[in-house]
Amino acid sequence: MYLTDRSAPPKAGADRGPRRGPGRKVAPVVLVLGTVSLITDISSEMVTAVLPLYLVTTLGFSPLGFGTLDGVYNGVSALVQLTGGHLADRVRNHKLLAGIGYGLSALCKPLLLLAGSIGTLGAVLALERTGKGLRTAPRDAMISLSTPAAKQGRAFGVHRAMDTTGAMLGPLAAFLILRAAVDGYDAVFGVSACVAALGVLVLVLFVPGRQRGPDGRQAVTADQSAPTGSAAIPDAGVGTDAGVGRAAAAAPGGRQPVRVREALALLRVPRMRALAGCAALLGLTTVSDAFVYLLLQRRAGIGEEWFPLLPLGTAAVFLLLAVPFGALADRIGRRTVFLAGHAVLLVAYALLLWAPATSALPVLVLALHGTFYAATDGVLPAALADIVPSHLRASGLAIVGTSQALARFCCSLAFGAAWTMWGDGPALAGSAIGLLCCALVAGMVLRPADGAR
Repeated sequence: MYLTDRSAPPKAGADRGPRRGPGRKVAPVVLVLGTVSLITDISSEMVTAVLPLYLVTTLGFSPLGFGTLDGVYNGVSALVQLTGGHLADRVRNHKLLAGIGYGLSALCKPLLLLAGSIGTLGAVLALERTGKGLRTAPRDAMISLSTPAAKQGRAFGVHRAMDTTGAMLGPLAAFLILRAAVDGYDAVFGVSACVAALGVLVLVLFVPGRQRGPDGRQAVTADQSAPTGSAAIPDAGVGTDAGVGRAAAAAPGGRQPVRVREALALLRVPRMRALAGCAALLGLTTVSDAFVYLLLQRRAGIGEEWFPLLPLGTAAVFLLLAVPFGALADRIGRRTVFLAGHAVLLVAYALLLWAPATSALPVLVLALHGTFYAATDGVLPAALADIVPSHLRASGLAIVGTSQALARFCCSLAFGAAWTMWGDGPALAGSAIGLLCCALVAGMVLRPADGAR
C-alpha cells in the first residue's frame, strides 16, 4: 500500500511520444478551470476571511459554537462530494455537475445578507457548502482525465496555484472593503455574490462540454480501465484491483451508466482503501484554518482590523510552492511529499504553542501553513491517477475527499469543545500529539511494498 509513488522509471515504450514544446504544458481545460476557481475563490475567501471574527466578536459565538458551525461548513461539503462524484460518472457530464455546484454556491452569497441568526446562517452556509461538494470531484476529474499520468502532480499544482491566487486576492479585497465601507460585512457579502456570478459565467462559456483526453481526443470513459501511461492498474495481481479493471472494461462502448455498487467497489482496492483511510486519519488532527488564524491572532496580539489578511499569508506561500511541489511529487514520490507536508504543519503547531510572541511569529506560522497546503492539497488527488480507472475517477476523488473532510469536521467539533473546556493551549497540544501519531501510522501504511521511495 502506498501513495502512488512514481520513483520507478517508466517501462520502455510506455507513454512514448512527442513531449517537447507544448507537450510539457498543461491542458487548456486545466487553465480554464483554474480561472474559474480563481474567480470563485476570490468570492469565497472574501467571506471566509471575515467569518471567524464576525461570528466570534460580532455575534459572540463561543469556541464550541464556532467549531460546530465550522464543522458543519466543511462536513456538508464532504457528504455531498460522494453524490457529486457518482452523478458526474453516471451521467458522463462532469461540466454539468460542476456548473450546478458553482451556481448553487453563487446563489447563496447574497443570502448571507439576510442571515441574522445562527440557524439561518447555518442553513445558508450548509447550502453553499453543498455547492462546493457537488463541484469538487467533477472539476478534479476533468483535470485528471485531460492530463497524462506522469504529469498529474504538475497539472493539479497549476490548478491549485491559480485557485490560491484567488484565495490570496479574496482576503485582500475583504480587508479593503471593510476599511472603506460603512456597513463593512454587508458590503463584503454583496461584492462576493457578484464575483461568484462571474465565475459561473466563465465556466459556462469556456469549459468544453466534451472532455478531451491527454492526446487531444475525446476522453474515453468506461472502457478505459487504466490511467493514461500505466500498465493497467498498479498491483494488478491483487484480485480486487483487477476486478475493478475488468468492471471498467465490461461496459460495452463506454455507454453503460456507472452503478453505485461499482463506485463503492473501489474501497475493495487495497491501495485506494489505504489512501482514503490515511487521508481521514490525518484529517482527524488537522486543525481548521479558522482556528489556526484565531490562535495566531491571540498569540501574536494581532489587531482585529488586520485579521482578514492572515489567510493572505497562507495563500501567498501556497501560490509560490504549489507547482514546484506538484512537479517534485511527480519526480520523487507523492507519498514523500504528502507526509513531509504534515511534518511542516506539526512545526507550525509547535511554534503556536511555544514560540515567543514576536513579529516573526505570524510570518513563520503562515509560511509553514502555506507550505503544508502546497505539499498536500494537489498531491492527494494526483495520487489517485494510478489507482482509479478513468470512468470512476470522479467517484474515487469524492471518496478520498469525503473521508478527509468528514475527519476534519470531527476535528473542528472536538477542537472547539476542547478549547471551551480546557483552553486553546491544551487543545492545540492534543492536536499536535495526535498529528504526530497519525503521521507515523500513515507513513507505515503508505510505505511502498517493494522498497521503492
